[in-house]
Amino acid sequence: MRRLAPALLAAAALLLAACGGDDSNSSSSSSSKAATTAASGASANACTKQSLKTQTPGTLTVATDKPAFPPYFENNDPKNGRGFESAVAYAVAQKLGYAKTDVKWVTEPFNSSYAPGPKKFDFDVDQISITPARGKRVDFSTPYYTAPQALVALKSSDAAKAASLADLASAKLGVQIGTTSLDAVQQVVKPSSRPKVFNDSNDVVTALKQKQVDAVVVDLPTAFFLTAAQVPSAKIVGQFSAPGGDQWGALLRKGSPLTACVNQAIGDLREGGQLQALEQRWMGAAAGAPVLK
Repeated sequence: MRRLAPALLAAAALLLAACGGDDSNSSSSSSSKAATTAASGASANACTKQSLKTQTPGTLTVATDKPAFPPYFENNDPKNGRGFESAVAYAVAQKLGYAKTDVKWVTEPFNSSYAPGPKKFDFDVDQISITPARGKRVDFSTPYYTAPQALVALKSSDAAKAASLADLASAKLGVQIGTTSLDAVQQVVKPSSRPKVFNDSNDVVTALKQKQVDAVVVDLPTAFFLTAAQVPSAKIVGQFSAPGGDQWGALLRKGSPLTACVNQAIGDLREGGQLQALEQRWMGAAAGAPVLK
């Protein structure tokens, strides 16, 4: 998925104590398997600061888009270690032997992150959904988070009363182009009219505010931010699973020598419970939305 530009970041940080696929029809698990190109294991000696072939020797360069907003990053500052993806990035870095001062953050626009070719980062964390199509152009780590989709509607609209996906059959839905949310609308919600597709996330928010659409579909953590800070007059109607792309992975250049080591670090974080603790701290509010079937 990806990503709605922030408004009132400070307010969102207070309101949210805890709190993308373009072309895949596969299930989430098969997407993850197909897109993760490197073996999950790597020798301990190969995964050390001294051995890793990073963009800059002795430095781990991590990318994300700008602006960076809650619950993934706090105060639009990836360097502070606050927010789910900032914290995950630093936890991976620590597993690889990098201190916080050894991590350098760079800006990478979401839509260019999974384009083929050289990268200016070692890995990118930006709510990037793992899909087979993207996996042909870049490497993905094993998933560090699984995000369901969510339907957001103005509280005054008929769509806000939906209790099932079938209730949305006649709704005019808005969604951002090139996202797993668009896949979800087309393949799961299946409205009777074609969804209104927008070029960027700002346009999605504007369309909802101006009642150009009855509701919008975004990933669930973004839905919490949207309703808390950007469109307080809207509500999360419910959440539902998306086809092949609701798992997020760290993105690396195709054939990166770091992929197996990042996989190992994420696996160690999950096995040790640290990843789950970070998810609970920063994304815990996502458990509160009803499930639409």
